[in-house]
Amino acid sequence: MADMDYPTEVFHFDEGKVSFDSLGHENSIKYWYANDFMKMLGYDGYSTFKNVLNRAIAACTTLNINVAENFIQVKREIDGRELLDFKLSRFACYLVAMNGDPKKENVAKAQLYFVCLAESFRNYIEESNNVERMLGREELSGREKSLSGVAQQHGVACYAFFQNAGYRGMYNKNLKELKAMKGLQDFGRSLLDFMGKEELAGNWFRITQTEAKIKKDGIYGQNPLEEVAEKVGAQVRKAMMDISGTRPEDLPLEEDLKTVKKSLKDTHRKFKKIDKK
Repeated sequence: MADMDYPTEVFHFDEGKVSFDSLGHENSIKYWYANDFMKMLGYDGYSTFKNVLNRAIAACTTLNINVAENFIQVKREIDGRELLDFKLSRFACYLVAMNGDPKKENVAKAQLYFVCLAESFRNYIEESNNVERMLGREELSGREKSLSGVAQQHGVACYAFFQNAGYRGMYNKNLKELKAMKGLQDFGRSLLDFMGKEELAGNWFRITQTEAKIKKDGIYGQNPLEEVAEKVGAQVRKAMMDISGTRPEDLPLEEDLKTVKKSLKDTHRKFKKIDKK
């Protein structure tokens, strides 16, 4: 990889007097303390920021990138008290920024800085959106596994039919018809890998509420469970249309999450090269 100039002066704090890079530390690696970075981004306290930090760690885990190399837990004296903190790599800071609140001025600046640094041609809103999509998809996979287990315990013999009933209720179409309508060329791929945040959230609600309904009402048997899945899907469909005015099937597909993960892993490699220089 050829040497490149990277925009260290894009991201400033304190009315442009201090740059992000100048606030880093070096001790075999380049790092930033999480508590310091929290203040840089405009968060007043750790109680809110810890949710952002936890989602960044979850994103790193989802990418199968070594968490311990990027989020190093340490004890540190802050304001006369010994507290737990994290040493964040540049990539960890990137994931934190992308999971931050873009309504905060310094979070928006940080998102733009890191996207420029990664030489991305996407704007920072899309980049942040894709990190959230990746996490939402991972959470949805966990909920699907949980629903599958409950459904089998309650007498579902053919999970594909049960799953299709939920989609039919939410989209007024069978899964195969839905893929064709949305233009997914590879029928072997899951639609969830191409859904935006809104659609992923709708399906997360559908799946969790289907599981809750089965448990609450003690429903058993293939046909009764398919009826529940379809009914809950239809209720979620109505709620989404009442709120947004858009049918779930009309929500557009977004970038393949396989491509998103590849791009994020490439960003991780680039950031490591920068700090090795």
